[in-house]
Amino acid sequence: MAKSQMRSYVILSLALLAAPFLVAADATAAVTPAAAQQLKTILTPVGAERAGNKDKTIPPWTGGFTKPAPGYREGDPRPDPFANEKPLFSITAANVSAYADKLPEGAKQLFRKYPDFRMDIYPTHRSAAAPDWVYDNIFRNATRAHAASEGIAYGVEGAAGGIPFPIPGNGFEAMWNHLLAFWGPSREAHLKTYVAAADGTIDMTSSYKEIADFPYYYPGASPDSYDGYYFKTLHINDGPPASVGEGYLDWQPIDTQRYKFAAWRLLPGEHRVRKGPSISYDTPDPDAQGFESLDEYYIFFGGLDHYDFKLAGKKEMYVPYNNNRFYSRETHEIMGPKHANPDVLRYELHRVWVVDGTLAPGQHDIVPRRRLYLDEDTWLALYSDSWDDDGHLWKFAEATTYLMPEVPALIIGSQFVYDFDLGGYVYGFAFNDEPTQYKITSPHPATMFTPESMAARAVR
Repeated sequence: MAKSQMRSYVILSLALLAAPFLVAADATAAVTPAAAQQLKTILTPVGAERAGNKDKTIPPWTGGFTKPAPGYREGDPRPDPFANEKPLFSITAANVSAYADKLPEGAKQLFRKYPDFRMDIYPTHRSAAAPDWVYDNIFRNATRAHAASEGIAYGVEGAAGGIPFPIPGNGFEAMWNHLLAFWGPSREAHLKTYVAAADGTIDMTSSYKEIADFPYYYPGASPDSYDGYYFKTLHINDGPPASVGEGYLDWQPIDTQRYKFAAWRLLPGEHRVRKGPSISYDTPDPDAQGFESLDEYYIFFGGLDHYDFKLAGKKEMYVPYNNNRFYSRETHEIMGPKHANPDVLRYELHRVWVVDGTLAPGQHDIVPRRRLYLDEDTWLALYSDSWDDDGHLWKFAEATTYLMPEVPALIIGSQFVYDFDLGGYVYGFAFNDEPTQYKITSPHPATMFTPESMAARAVR
């Protein structure tokens, strides 16, 4: 629609919702001040429903978890606040049909392929929270954020410091909320990637230190205060031996037409920095042995313009949630030969936005159709189903969530990407074996995220 068109509002009535709420129908303009007031009444500050569900199996949101556990010290592995809870029930291959309407297609495929696959369902805790300054920014974004002049598929203007569209009117706005969800302003972590091949062989394919900043979330950020790149990350490899000293640097733009993607790689044997593939689109992940593309990072990452994203509504689903216990387990406890160990995963019933992505006219991608499931309390995608050109379910990805009450934030920690054609899977962003897990830091100097800085740090 043209930018001058007015944005209308409709009541979206879904059987699974506790109450109807207003959503915007046009992609190009912010919501009205009257609509934004819902973020202080029937909606949470991020746009989720405050109320629980009618069955009382989803509780109301009461502010989330904002206090660290007694004795917690910065840098320690964050404890599981629900360590003493037992599963309410388990979904197995024998009873999955009774719960099929609350499962993604990929999970149902795992039940069909592997009789030992299981999902343990625990009590639901709406633990997600963010700092008050993020909530303040989201409220401002609601009435000022809008599509970039090139279109919502390419970028967002008028937003900073919080998701841009807490009352989304279409799938693109929901997906921008996922890309711009709150993780903290800056972080450091030591991460690994593992691949489980079809024959059950498990290999560590990469080990690296990550330094990452979200200038979009820097203290005091405004729509005009950062340089057009909402996320910057620097990776320095320290394993396996053949890749020690490799470096990778990536910048993600808020407007892909105006600022473009930017990425660089350093291969020590070449002694120079080259332009590299950005974390976007269907470029194969070099560390995933063909099981994953770069746009499958964090379930979906990078440019939106290859797809037409549509909101399919909101529904209740069993999703990975409050998975801190998971990160206390060693890798050999987490990875099974065919799928993740069901004993270490926790699932809860939550409401999610369902977003369908189909290939846009004139575009090409190895995945022509995707379905993503966005957690209403964070906007982070927790699942994705992917279909091939023949309409067959090809891939399934699921995220695990990591609760950081001291920030406060609930983020994507690690993820699994299953390839049903190849018969194996990737376990990515693994930090479960690390003594210091996912450290939230102050913003790094801008010079950290330059090719010269990467070259200096990546020398053997």
